Amino acid sequence: MGIFSRTRDIVAANFTDLLDKAEDPAKMIRMIIMEMEETLVEVRASAARTIADQKEMRRQVSKLERIQEGWTEKAELALSKGREDLAKAALVEKRKAGDMADQLRVEIQVLDDGLRASEEDIAKLQARLRDARTRQNAIMSRIESAQNRSRLREMYAGPKVNEAFSRFDVLERRADMAEGQADALSLGAPAKTLEEEIAELRNEEAVDAELEALKAKLNPNKEG
Repeated sequence: MGIFSRTRDIVAANFTDLLDKAEDPAKMIRMIIMEMEETLVEVRASAARTIADQKEMRRQVSKLERIQEGWTEKAELALSKGREDLAKAALVEKRKAGDMADQLRVEIQVLDDGLRASEEDIAKLQARLRDARTRQNAIMSRIESAQNRSRLREMYAGPKVNEAFSRFDVLERRADMAEGQADALSLGAPAKTLEEEIAELRNEEAVDAELEALKAKLNPNKEG
């Protein structure tokens, strides 16, 4: 069973209330749009049949008008020949054709009124359909945004992230151990003796003296 029964129900419907009460707003708006599209097709099909009926009736009216003209000519001919009885009978037939034409004109007018109502219904349905599609886009955007937020929460707080950080912790622990081992190698190393430190000073003096000698050799004109 559809959400709406007729075009009037769709036009008068409060989409906000329908969506607020729906367990699945996205599904509800899809159903609303589908039913509105089906109703729009039906209204247009009905309007098309009305237009076709009007065209047929107008052809019949034109035909009846020609028939009336024909009976008028026959009545005139009968009178010209002195046959008033035949002329009267011809006018009776003319009247019958005229009455049928008048009845068809009334029906055409009724169809015109219905066609104008259908045109108004189509315009209203199209406006409501645009509104529904706009709401559908908004709802789908909200749903997509909510899903993205959920995925982000899972990404930041999910088991995969926790597992990755656990691995980082293990790697940091390994780095700490390597640094600790390197630092431990220097622990307990014997300190330099006084003689070793003096020997290093002498070596530094010798290197400095040799360096100055090289500079003097390379720049003989430079005053020392």
